[in-house]
Amino acid sequence: MTPVTVLGLGPMGSALASAFAAKGHPTTVWNRTPGRAPAGTREAASVRDAAGPLTLVCVIDYAAAASILDPVALKGHTLVNLTADAPHRAREMAAWAASHGIAYLDGSILTPVPTIGTASGVVIFSGPREVYAEHEATLAALGVTTHLGEEIGRAAAFDVALLDFFWTSMTGLVHAFALAGREGVSPGELAPFLTGIGAILPPIVEEFARDLATGEHPGDESTIVSARAGMAHVVETADRHGLDAAVLRAALDLADRAIEGGRGRDSYSALI
Repeated sequence: MTPVTVLGLGPMGSALASAFAAKGHPTTVWNRTPGRAPAGTREAASVRDAAGPLTLVCVIDYAAAASILDPVALKGHTLVNLTADAPHRAREMAAWAASHGIAYLDGSILTPVPTIGTASGVVIFSGPREVYAEHEATLAALGVTTHLGEEIGRAAAFDVALLDFFWTSMTGLVHAFALAGREGVSPGELAPFLTGIGAILPPIVEEFARDLATGEHPGDESTIVSARAGMAHVVETADRHGLDAAVLRAALDLADRAIEGGRGRDSYSALI
């Protein structure tokens, strides 16, 4: 069983360490604040003491990762960065690792803490295929793992695109509850209908992907003009209640620019 090191013991880092330990991997951990080692792991006094043949780091961002990584201790080992950040920073970190003789994989965790170590956990990786292949069996302790290719920024690119969708959607969700509340609609009354709206999104995702593949954006069922009208009603109502509608107002502006550019009768996918 390959020894594993985990640097960073926030909720996700702790889940990673616990998953490796549960699968029988000797697991060493380090955290700025000591005393947080999960059961079944060994807590190291320093990053240099902790570093091993397979070292994972999971902290708030790449700046935090860079501040704790010890190139001397990691030289000749494999570093797997599961810290969420932007694709260009993944490329910068890979260059830093190469300059110090460190094998490097960049990764992103796509599911929440409780899924780690289960079949519901999803973790994506990018970087040298041979490095991933060497450690694939060990990394499988985290859940379902996928290698997206050798270009080191691909995992982070997937991550930021998915987070873009998720947090824009979450912002719409909290705004919907706020707007409904101002109109006297209780959260319990609205929730079943919001769930129904959420259920129509997966087929739309597939439809948009097909539209992009073909370059065609037929507005047979709905157009940007009709979408714009619906968004305008929301913005007007929010304004009347003094609610911040900046997010939807930005979407409204995007629709207006598309209409001005002659795309008003196209599907909403044409906004891409």
